[in-house]
Amino acid sequence: MNFEHTQDRRMLADSLDRFIAEQYGFAERDRIACSDEGFSHKHWAQLAEIGALGALFPEDVGGFGGSGFDVAVVFESLGKGLVVEPFLGALIVGRAIAQAGTTAQKERIAALIDGSTVAALAHEEPGSHYEATLVSTRAERSGDGWVLRGAKAVVQQGDRAGLILVSARTAGSDDDAQGISLFLVPGDAPGLVWRGYRKTDGGRAAELTLDGVRVGADALLGMEGEGAAVLEHATGWGLLALAAESLGAMEIAKRDTLEYLRTRKQFGVPIGSFQALQHRMADLLLEVEQARSTVINAAAAIDGERIAREKALSAAKHSIGRIGTKVAEECIQLHGGIGMTWELPLSHYAKRLVMIDHQLGDEDHHLARYIALGKPARP
Repeated sequence: MNFEHTQDRRMLADSLDRFIAEQYGFAERDRIACSDEGFSHKHWAQLAEIGALGALFPEDVGGFGGSGFDVAVVFESLGKGLVVEPFLGALIVGRAIAQAGTTAQKERIAALIDGSTVAALAHEEPGSHYEATLVSTRAERSGDGWVLRGAKAVVQQGDRAGLILVSARTAGSDDDAQGISLFLVPGDAPGLVWRGYRKTDGGRAAELTLDGVRVGADALLGMEGEGAAVLEHATGWGLLALAAESLGAMEIAKRDTLEYLRTRKQFGVPIGSFQALQHRMADLLLEVEQARSTVINAAAAIDGERIAREKALSAAKHSIGRIGTKVAEECIQLHGGIGMTWELPLSHYAKRLVMIDHQLGDEDHHLARYIALGKPARP
């Protein structure tokens, strides 16, 4: 199998890497990540102009890429720069619309591609702990529309989003796979109550309360009660994106640590000449290559049959959770006390690597999911 990227993907990666190096350096990223807005509208528009958003979607919905490797290339570059702009929400919401949306709903993807609309997924709930079908938010019919009531947790960039994909139960008990429906809700809809906050790894998230939110019949995405499959497919793209982002962050942490080992001297020689540190770094390099292999495998499998696809995605998420945490810990230890300082970019890469593990299911969750997917179905 040829693992080399196409010329178009290499050009896109080069453009993104150059933009991040020249205009999204650590000081600028830190300023944006700590701002009240949580991201930069200026840089968001520039990244859209480069084509970073268009590459996430296939041509039939207005994009110019859309394959697993296109998504991986974009998010690996974003991970290298710790970019906090809301790419993940655009990818997940856009993919859900592309799979299940009506013609009119699919036209909204254009606003995601050009960056004029920020999108967010509101699915996780307080106490759900990664369980994809544990949904207690309710949607009830009201005239020719719907009324939504419930609460959602950790909605990435939720209080800044113009379009929210909300999961709500229209039938069944709280943990049934059937009966989950998806709704496209404007970010300023009456009845939406936001409590925004800064995240420890930069950017913003929000807690959402839906207090009798009324939406029209055209807000329903896909078939009533059949949203679980659409959600699984869309969040699968999110899992691939997070795995690739983590890989990009690992590469920079590895690079900076190697440079530190070459330049930091003790007893008159670079500490990288000490055999014990060489062994630790060699182990780390092998782990990062293992993480890259799982990302490649997930990118290759994402358009395939469901079980193989989901196993590859869970394998990748489990691996980058474990390896990302190890990279964060080892790189900080190899730097010594300076590795913990706010001024050193490494500490921020370490935080992001650890937090990626907790998005869309941690390593323990995905190990259990991988095992469950391999079991034969009950008769």
